[in-house]
Amino acid sequence: MATNRTLTMIKPDAVKAGHIGGILNQINEAGFRIVAMKMTQLTQAGAEAFYAVHKERPFFGELVEFMTSGPIVAAILEKDNAVADFRTLIGATNPAEAAEGTIRAKYAKSIGENAVHGSDSDENAEIEGNFHFGGVEQF
Repeated sequence: MATNRTLTMIKPDAVKAGHIGGILNQINEAGFRIVAMKMTQLTQAGAEAFYAVHKERPFFGELVEFMTSGPIVAAILEKDNAVADFRTLIGATNPAEAAEGTIRAKYAKSIGENAVHGSDSDENAEIEGNFHFGGVEQF
């Protein structure tokens, strides 16, 4: 059963390039409501915990290094069918393969610096949202 919330992180590359406003505008125009949001910087331990599912993958160290390289903007988004609709909005991980008009087609530099994170399942959306936001921070 699809839920109505998902998590996104605007990654360090997009924050550094000044794309926060453009990305948030595109999220709003797609009908998502932001129910929690903050700018923060992941610590080494925090990035390792968040991406623990990828610990055995060859890109894990590079991913952690990238995600701790600067501030991020984490947000919980609400909309019917939030996870699937947001995955469509952000586009393919490889921006060269992302559909025209998607966030990654507009703002991503590469597979590694792909502008935004989006939860890949309803279960992970809840886990990831709780990782970044306590109960009083979610509306």
